[in-house]
Amino acid sequence: MKTTRELTAIIEREGNGYVSLCPELDVASQGDTIEEARANLVEALELFFEAASPKELLERLHDEVLVTRVRIAV
Repeated sequence: MKTTRELTAIIEREGNGYVSLCPELDVASQGDTIEEARANLVEALELFFEAASPKELLERLHDEVLVTRVRIAV
């Protein structure tokens, strides 16, 4: 039986497309649109969970990821 897990997706424009990243596992994907980049990241994450060993999951999974903005002087 499959369980569900909520992970972070960071999506940013890169050139003519979008790059998506899951910082909890350091898994990335891309797409021509935001929706495609998100869907491709979901697929990449599902494939990662299917293929990764329990040891790799323990080594790569970061349970606490904080996303924030900072202000700097330039």
